[in-house]
Amino acid sequence: MSLMENRTEVTEFILLGLTNDPHLQVPLFITFLFIYVITLLGNLGMILLILLDSRLHTPMYIFLGNLSLVDFCYSSAVTPTAMAELLLGEKVISYNACAAQMFFFVAFASVENYLLSSMAYDRYIAVCKPLYYTTTMTQSVCVCLLIVSYLFGFVNASIHTGNTFILSFCMPNVVHHFFCDIPGVMALSCTHKHINELVVIYVSSLGIFIAFLIIIPSYTLIFITILKMQSGKGYRKAMSTCSSHFTAIFIFYGTVIYMYLQPRSSDSLDSDKIASVFYSVVIPMLNPIVYSLRNKEVKSAFRKIILSAK
Repeated sequence: MSLMENRTEVTEFILLGLTNDPHLQVPLFITFLFIYVITLLGNLGMILLILLDSRLHTPMYIFLGNLSLVDFCYSSAVTPTAMAELLLGEKVISYNACAAQMFFFVAFASVENYLLSSMAYDRYIAVCKPLYYTTTMTQSVCVCLLIVSYLFGFVNASIHTGNTFILSFCMPNVVHHFFCDIPGVMALSCTHKHINELVVIYVSSLGIFIAFLIIIPSYTLIFITILKMQSGKGYRKAMSTCSSHFTAIFIFYGTVIYMYLQPRSSDSLDSDKIASVFYSVVIPMLNPIVYSLRNKEVKSAFRKIILSAK
C-alpha cells in the first residue's frame, strides 16, 4: 500500500488556541472582549466622525477612515474566533472556513500595508510641497490610490491562500495557533512545502518592499524638511500630522517583518502565536487611539459632535 493510500484527507482543522489552562481562559476572554469592544468603538467611531464632519473630508482623513475600516475588518476576521475558543472551547473549524478566515485576514492586512504607504505619500506632499497639495492630492488621485490598495491587497490574499491550500493536509490536523494563519496551517502539510514557504517570504517581501519604496523616501524628505523649518509653529504642526502615522507604521511593520520574513521552524510557532496576538488583535485597537490622541483636528471634530448632541 502506498503512502498516499494511508493518508486521510483533512476536512476540518482543530485550532490549538492560546492556552489549555482553564484558569487563564476566562481572564483571557475578558481581555480579548475588552480589546475587541475598544477596537469596534474606536474604528467605527473614527469612520463615523470623518463622515459627519465636513472639515475631515480631505485625503488624509479619507485614508484614515479606510485604515479604520481595514483594522475593523481584519480584527473581526480573527478576534471572535479566539474568544469562542476561550469561552466555549470551540476549536474546530472547517476546511473552507479556515481558508476564508486566512483570505480575509491576509487581504485586509495587506490593504493596510498599501494604505500606510499611500498615507506616507500624502504626508510628503503636505509637508514638503504644501503649495501643490490641492492640485496633487486631488479626489481622483485619492480614489485611485485607494482602489490600488484594495486591489493589491486582495490579489496578495488570493496568492497566499491559494499557495497554502494547494498543499495536501493529513492527520494530525491540529493548527498550533488560535486562528488560521499561514505559518500555522502550512506547518501541517504532509507534502513538500519548501517552495510554498519561499512564495510566502518572497510575496510578503515584495509587498513590503513596494511600500517601503514610498514610505522611506517620503519620511526621509519629510524629516529633512521639518529640520529646516525655522518657525516653531510650523515645526510643531508638521510633527503633529506625521508622528501618529509614523508610530502606526513602526508598530505594523515591526510585527509583520517578525512574523512573515523569517525562516519557519517548529520552535518559532509559540513566539509566532504571541506576536500574532499583538498583530491581529492589539494593533487594530491602537491605531484609532494613536490618531485621535495626537491629532488636533480629530479631537476638535469629536468635541463638536459631543456638543451638538447635547
